[in-house]
Amino acid sequence: MKSKKYLFPIITFLLSFGCALFVAIKVFPNNPFTGKSKTEKNVVSKFKDGDLIFQTSESKQCEAVRIATNSKFSHCGIIYDINGKWFVFEAVQPVKLTPLEDWIKHGRDSKYVVKRLKDDSVLKPEILQKMKDYSQQFDGKEYDAYFEWTDNRIYCSELIWKIYKNAAGIELSKLRELKDFNLTDPRVQKILKERYGNDIPLDEKVVAPSDLSDSNLLKTVVDTY
Repeated sequence: MKSKKYLFPIITFLLSFGCALFVAIKVFPNNPFTGKSKTEKNVVSKFKDGDLIFQTSESKQCEAVRIATNSKFSHCGIIYDINGKWFVFEAVQPVKLTPLEDWIKHGRDSKYVVKRLKDDSVLKPEILQKMKDYSQQFDGKEYDAYFEWTDNRIYCSELIWKIYKNAAGIELSKLRELKDFNLTDPRVQKILKERYGNDIPLDEKVVAPSDLSDSNLLKTVVDTY
């Protein structure tokens, strides 16, 4: 009979714990950014949390981007270590996390370049987590084929620029305007005509993959071209 007095507190504790667990699952049902970096310190990897990765994609729009920016790069993303696995957070349709190996295969001949801050000591664990937390607002959003400088839709280099600027306080490159790029090539003109008709937003703020890859704040750590 004496043991019964301990039974109620135990049941209360278990119920409370169960409710707390349910609330945690309910609040963060399928949040892909909640996993922490778990890459073992003694495992040598050529990648680091927060690295930038660039590739050449295959499409008419990507060809136009390469021509307009005079660069081999037409797509980019940011590498995240989540639960010990490498992902690329990228603005495609929709914005999403893609396993790194899959991302690499999507590029021409599976070639890619990885860039890193020359002083990557500024990307402390708390800053990297802040970057991932900030990234959540874009997860699942539509790709911005019109290259507007808003958060309603977003394109690849804009995504990276905003994560670094607004979450880490680092401006990787200066913003440019659409008119600053080479828009005279017929292939570029064709894409512009399809997107905008005769009302091309020449003064729109823009950041291209080439602007990021050419940043003097970055160094190349992997180049498979």
